[in-house]
Amino acid sequence: MTVTPSRPQVVIVGAGVAGYQAARTLSRRVGGGAEVVLVNPTGAALHPELLPQVMTGFLSPDRVSVPLAETLPGVRVVLGTVTHIDAHARRVLYDGGVLDYDRLIVAAGGVSEVAQVSAVSAHSVGFHNVGQALHLRDHIDRQLSLAAASTDPFERAAHCTFVVLGAGYAGTAAASAGQSLSQSIARRDPRLREQPIRWILADPAEWLLPDMRHRLSRTTARMLRSQGVEVRTRTSVGQVTSRGLRFTDGEFIPTRTIVWSFGVRPDPLVTNLGLAAEQGRIRVDEHLAVPGRPEIYACGDVAAVPDLTRPGKITPMSGRHALSQGRLAGGNVAASIGYGSRRPYQHRIHDSIVDLVRTTEQPLPVA
Repeated sequence: MTVTPSRPQVVIVGAGVAGYQAARTLSRRVGGGAEVVLVNPTGAALHPELLPQVMTGFLSPDRVSVPLAETLPGVRVVLGTVTHIDAHARRVLYDGGVLDYDRLIVAAGGVSEVAQVSAVSAHSVGFHNVGQALHLRDHIDRQLSLAAASTDPFERAAHCTFVVLGAGYAGTAAASAGQSLSQSIARRDPRLREQPIRWILADPAEWLLPDMRHRLSRTTARMLRSQGVEVRTRTSVGQVTSRGLRFTDGEFIPTRTIVWSFGVRPDPLVTNLGLAAEQGRIRVDEHLAVPGRPEIYACGDVAAVPDLTRPGKITPMSGRHALSQGRLAGGNVAASIGYGSRRPYQHRIHDSIVDLVRTTEQPLPVA
C-alpha cells in the first residue's frame, strides 16, 4: 500500500499588505504542493496606500479593499484573531481554534496609537484606516464651511489651518492630499476666495521621512512646499489646547484640526513570541527568516529587515516595503519546501516619492 505524504502546511498571520502578498505569491508558486492558510480578523484586505484617494473622494471605500477568499484561490482563509504563537510546538492559537504549521509567516502588521489629548479630542484625527480617512475628509469639509460662515478673523484662520504631526509616510501623504482637497473645496465657495488655507507638516526629526536618504527627503519636502504645504522639521509640540497648539519654539498655531500620524508600532502579538527583536520588531535575516528558526519568516511592519542599502539599518515601516517583503516572504517560503530558490531582500526606494505627493486629480488603479 502506497502512503501519500501529507502536504506541508504554511500558516500566514495577518492579511495586511505584506500578508496578502505573501499568500498570493506562495499559492501561485506551490499550487497544490502545500496547504496555505491565512488567518485574519476580517475577510478583506486593505490597500493603505490608497487612503489619500479615499480622503479626497476619488475612490470609494470599497475600492481600497479586496475580499480574501475571492482573490486568493488556493488559500484557505480562516477568520479569527491570533492570540498566541507557540514557536516550540509550531502552533498558532486564535480565538476560533488552533492551527499547526510546518512554515509560518508572521505579517500581523502595525497598530496605530492616535494620541488621546482630552482638550482637543474633537479636533484630533488619525490617518491609518478607511474610517479615519473618511472622517478626515468630512472634517475638512466641515471646517471650511464653518470658516466661510464666520466673520471672526481668528475663527476663520483657525478653521482653515490644518496641522499634521508626524512626517512619515502616512503624515506626508495626508498633508499632500489634504492640501489638494481643501483647495478644491475652497474654490467652490466665493466666501473663501481670499482666505488663506494652511497645511502644516511638522516632525521633531531633522528631515521628513527620516528613514529615507537625505536627497530623497529634500526632494519630497521641495515638492510639498511647491504645493503649498508648510514643512517644519526639528519641530515638536509643546502644548495642545482647545484653540490650537504651541510648538516648542513658542509659536502658537490656531487650529481646529490636528492629524496625528505618530505612534504606529508593530502588533503587540510579536512581543510574546520569545524571538529576538529589534525596535519592537522580529529580527530576521536578509531572506526574511528568523535566525535559529528557519521555519518562521516575518515581513512588513512586524519585521526588522536588514536594509542592504544602508548597512546597520533596518527598513522603515511603510506600505511599499510591506508589499515587496510580502512577495519575497512568499517566494522564499516556497523555496524552503522545494519550489524555486531563495533571494535576499533588496529594494529601490526612488519611486516611493512619487506616490507620496501625487496629485489627486486622478485615482490610482487598484491592483
